[in-house]
Amino acid sequence: MRERRAADLEGAAAALVRVYASDGYPVEGVDDPRAWLRPTDLLHAWVAELDGEIVGHAVLTAPADSADAVRIWREQAPDERVAVLGRLFVLPEARGYALGERLARAAMELAKARGLRLVLDVVDKDVAAIRLYERLGWQRIGTADHRFGDGQSITAYCYVAPLPAGSA
Repeated sequence: MRERRAADLEGAAAALVRVYASDGYPVEGVDDPRAWLRPTDLLHAWVAELDGEIVGHAVLTAPADSADAVRIWREQAPDERVAVLGRLFVLPEARGYALGERLARAAMELAKARGLRLVLDVVDKDVAAIRLYERLGWQRIGTADHRFGDGQSITAYCYVAPLPAGSA
């Protein structure tokens, strides 16, 4: 696992297309996977590799007030500085190496170093992701309708990361 470089985008995009084919993530689809992996509010990005192949990915983004998890958390902690963990995926054949956990922990450590609290949302069908976040101590803070496509929606659970050790 390491920081993402520009040269990694092609491999990460190819991995994303494969994850979508197997898991339906992201529900919006992957018409332009490279663009989806480069959100305009990007703060940091990581990739996971196995045998020289990009098999996982995650990003931290600045909080968009329109994001459900950001909105819900700001209602509960209006003065807390936040960032969003997202675009986290691991190829099915690379699961079982704790790469998703390592990507999430890298984001949590960077957020801690920057004095940020992380939030995210995850659709209810992504049970393995929900188990990962809850195992890492993330707390569900609410539910939202994630809208996408042509009038489609799916239930999303919003989470906040645990307070870093030693925080008040």
